Amino acid sequence: MQSRGVALEEGKERSNQSKPLRPVRLLVLFFALCVVFSVVSIYTVKHFGIESVVTTVSSTFQPCYEEPGGLDKWIRPPSSLIHNMSDKELLWRASFVPRIKGYPFPRVPKIAFMFLTKGPLPLAPLWERFLKGHEKLYSIYIHSLPSYQPQFPPSSVFYNRQIPSQVSEWGRMSMCDAERRLLANALLDISNEWFILLSESCIPLYNFSLVYHYIMKSKHSFMGAFDDPGPFGRGRYNENMAPLVNITKWRKGSQWFEINRKLAVNIVEDTTFYPVFEQYCRPACYVDEHYFPTMLTIEAGNVLANRSITWVDWSRGGAHPATFGRNDITEEFFNRVRGGHKCLYNNRNSSVCVLFARKFAPSALEPLLHMGDTKVLDF
Repeated sequence: MQSRGVALEEGKERSNQSKPLRPVRLLVLFFALCVVFSVVSIYTVKHFGIESVVTTVSSTFQPCYEEPGGLDKWIRPPSSLIHNMSDKELLWRASFVPRIKGYPFPRVPKIAFMFLTKGPLPLAPLWERFLKGHEKLYSIYIHSLPSYQPQFPPSSVFYNRQIPSQVSEWGRMSMCDAERRLLANALLDISNEWFILLSESCIPLYNFSLVYHYIMKSKHSFMGAFDDPGPFGRGRYNENMAPLVNITKWRKGSQWFEINRKLAVNIVEDTTFYPVFEQYCRPACYVDEHYFPTMLTIEAGNVLANRSITWVDWSRGGAHPATFGRNDITEEFFNRVRGGHKCLYNNRNSSVCVLFARKFAPSALEPLLHMGDTKVLDF
């Protein structure tokens, strides 16, 4: 029994001595594999070149987003008019101006048609017909009430052309804010050269080609800016505006304008006149009739035609011009609207003095389309 016990004890000792050998064997095996892998790698690099190995590994990488590095990112119009910029940020961004004259790319100048409206555009079918076939020569921007949800089909030129908007009130600075907002969004497209402010009740009086060439060739921007000595002109002036705005420079004009890119930048970059008009021109001083005409008269009066090319009829009196409906739309009516005018165009006498007209009720749409069919409107 004793000899058997001794034998068992010796067996345990031999078993315990064999256990530490296992990790050593694994470690030796690991180093052997490393040596083999190193030899294979050296052989591959020597005979096939490292470039092929790197290319194989990196070719599967695809970046999530690649910022365009060329000129395209500066000249391409925004893919969407919806953004989250504040008015302050938007005006700052829109005021960027190249200092070098001329463009290093084939720029086709466009007209920005800017619609300032509460909601629907009842005369949209007429504008669709007017714009058809000239898609590369214009842009559209719509400022409506924030609560309004447009229902234009994807085929419409007005589809997805709403800009971020705020409530605007007639006669108050919020109306000028809306106009500056339209200008600023339109300025983000560097191809927009002229900017036309329209309402939902405006219509074109001629075909697109005539309108485009008349505006593009003009040496002056079209904004009324006249000195009205009466109670609705100088009578609205506040002496607290001096010395920045003297009464001799106080001007009045129509809200609806047609201006070039340089003057559009002048309007959106203004931080000098804005606070003065905001503080001292409040009803019964209607700021949308005085702010832009007065500021531009002071800063760039020599480039103003001092007239609007949007026709309105004030003959019926009242605070607002006449509105025309179904029964007013005749050939004789358009002959009267377009004819009998004399004006200066590029310092020469002209009988073509108005290109747009307002105000037209929704009931006027059908006869207006008929005027297009009979070539009275020629589009």
